[in-house]
Amino acid sequence: MAETVSGTRGSSTGAHISPQFPASGVNQTPVVDCRKVRGLNVSDRCDFIRTNPDCHSDGGYLDYLEGIFCHFPPSLLPLAVTLYVSWLLYLFLILGVTAAKFFCPNLSAISTTLKLSHNVAGVTFLAFGNGAPDIFSALVAFSDPHTAGLALGALFGAGVLVTTVVAGGITILHPFMAASRPFFRDIVFYMVAVFLTFLMLFRGRVTLAWALGYLGLYVFYVVTVILCTWIYQRQRRGSLFCPMPVTPEILSDSEEDRVSSNTNSYDYGDEYRPLFFYQETTAQILVRALNPLDYMKWRRKSAYWKALKVFKLPVEFLLLLTVPVVDPDKDDQNWKRPLNCLHLVISPLVVVLTLQSGTYGVYEIGGLVPVWVVVVIAGTALASVTFFATSDSQPPRLHWLFAFLGFLTSALWINAAATEVVNILRSLGVVFRLSNTVLGLTLLAWGNSIGDAFSDFTLARQGYPRMAFSACFGGIIFNILVGVGLGCLLQISRSHTEVKLEPDGLLVWVLAGALGLSLVFSLVSVPLQCFQLSRVYGFCLLLFYLNFLVVALLTEFGVIHLKSM
Repeated sequence: MAETVSGTRGSSTGAHISPQFPASGVNQTPVVDCRKVRGLNVSDRCDFIRTNPDCHSDGGYLDYLEGIFCHFPPSLLPLAVTLYVSWLLYLFLILGVTAAKFFCPNLSAISTTLKLSHNVAGVTFLAFGNGAPDIFSALVAFSDPHTAGLALGALFGAGVLVTTVVAGGITILHPFMAASRPFFRDIVFYMVAVFLTFLMLFRGRVTLAWALGYLGLYVFYVVTVILCTWIYQRQRRGSLFCPMPVTPEILSDSEEDRVSSNTNSYDYGDEYRPLFFYQETTAQILVRALNPLDYMKWRRKSAYWKALKVFKLPVEFLLLLTVPVVDPDKDDQNWKRPLNCLHLVISPLVVVLTLQSGTYGVYEIGGLVPVWVVVVIAGTALASVTFFATSDSQPPRLHWLFAFLGFLTSALWINAAATEVVNILRSLGVVFRLSNTVLGLTLLAWGNSIGDAFSDFTLARQGYPRMAFSACFGGIIFNILVGVGLGCLLQISRSHTEVKLEPDGLLVWVLAGALGLSLVFSLVSVPLQCFQLSRVYGFCLLLFYLNFLVVALLTEFGVIHLKSM
């Protein structure tokens, strides 16, 4: 969909494109759609994958296409696809655990350290934390012209999913009266973002000014939220001198409740706090800090929770070992001296080995010493000084710096997992001859949004439907503005003057149109209901999404198509 180099050559270039793979060793290798590999003979597929530039990915640790077509025999293709799908689901689990347990708490600690207001933190740091999987998936997808369709498909697909299925599910679980001013503010900003993206697709290119415009619109949104909150607080202060009936709408206009509900606290310390205080040894502190399992909680949980916890244990242990977390709400701020000192060695090592898929980590300084060796030596020296200069009972004055280290490390973990997710989805698209757009609006959008859906449904069941409904429209504004704006900006910065967009057929316009229609439907129907949202409204949203999904799949498989002139 998005290209910075010429894609499939036409007749004007003089390059002949045929189903046969290009001969190796030719300097000017024609770029052939990688999905044509399924039409070749079995003996030719491996060479096609290795020599065709369209089948190569810039990032990631594994070459999934080469694995399918070069290492698995054709008879075991179903097994390869099953393994890839299983790995894809586990990567989504990694994304969710990293964002919820490590990324968001560190962002919350940073906002507390910087003494940001709840509203500023909510629309910046916490929005970044909640939308981390979507943002990193978009950045990774935009970095490669072959997978840029995944980015727009996922951002638009997640938008349709959240504004219909999630919003509709909330009203079905708990009908409520929506807050008028936050609703109008968020939905208008989101409609403007969708309209800009529609124009971007129509123009077929993204310039530097256009990408900066996306980011500028998000800054304007943040300023608007702050200004609205300031006005709201002045109204409340004025009401203290002039008592007046308090309506649910006024109470729900506060952004602080919604932001605090999205803050995920790091709860391992509370799980393993001993009943009686005694002096623990350094080894005992380390073992307790690295234990991701609470045995008392394990005994009273359901079989489903236990099964999911078993899958989470390796991820949680690895993240506990590599990502420091600062919790300002705890007395010790989650200070674990032996583990935090170990983090000073391991976390920087993870950073250099995950940045650009480890390219910088293996670079040799002066052709002699790899960068990762220098990082280990420097980290060991710093950890030794920290260990002997601090105590187990009291966190050091500069303990807040661990929040920044944890933020960087967890962000790169998420980025690494998102890179693998994008590469797997593209590989599955090649195997099943699906476009990147349909993979983005289905698998990638579902995987990145499932955590938000469960969180919002839980809030609704607990009696906070307004918070959950506001999050549906407020959180995805950050995803589309920053995801598209920053993704295109990073691609332009890599020696490209602009990002060229070539809509992937009719499907992209169906996707953009469906998102716009869902927003218009809510903008019209919610005020007509006097903001009293009922279950009928929720079922209408679910029906809208089902119809959209059917139309999108029919368009992908050519049942619905434009008549050729």
